[in-house]
Amino acid sequence: MTGVRQHRAGQQRAGQQRAGRQQAGRQQAGRHRAVLSVGSNLGDRLGTLQGCVQAIGGLADTDVLAISPVYETAPVGGPAQPDYLNAVLIVATARGPRSLLAATQRIEADFGRVRPADAVRFGPRTLDIDIISYDEEISDDPVLTLPHPRAHQRAFVLAPWHDVDPAATLPSRGPVAALLAALPAPAAGAAGGRDDVRSRPDLVLDAP
Repeated sequence: MTGVRQHRAGQQRAGQQRAGRQQAGRQQAGRHRAVLSVGSNLGDRLGTLQGCVQAIGGLADTDVLAISPVYETAPVGGPAQPDYLNAVLIVATARGPRSLLAATQRIEADFGRVRPADAVRFGPRTLDIDIISYDEEISDDPVLTLPHPRAHQRAFVLAPWHDVDPAATLPSRGPVAALLAALPAPAAGAAGGRDDVRSRPDLVLDAP
């Protein structure tokens, strides 16, 4: 039975990727294409990510076009904490960048994310949603820097993004495939390289 479930999960995942690539290539009239990175390392991680997908799909004027495979990732920086589950979503939205940011922060809060002034940087999180890119926009706005200033260094962003959109380009940085290939293997005790992300084909996020 395990083999059957894995086979079905693989078929579902492949179908989502094909559909995602087809949809991600279409620019919907009056809408903007944004790439979101989502992660969780507390509680029911997969359940939280699935709820996040549903919530983003339920936003007004926003559609989820593609959902990447799920990866398990060693934490980058911060205190000792559990591993993350990570994925990338491609969305089409009529919202502006700051409106999309506000909406994603409300979703984080709905799943128990708090942002105290004395919060530990890179600490554990019930849900983390980052806007990686928004069309081809480049901005140094301190509220929302675009593209995400560390995306090019993060395998947990680049690997799932490349899976769902192999031709993707990170504005100002270049092709995602090249950025992923250029990541170094992590030094002993370090995190952030290609070897710190592990594909989890047994875990699948459903479309909203």
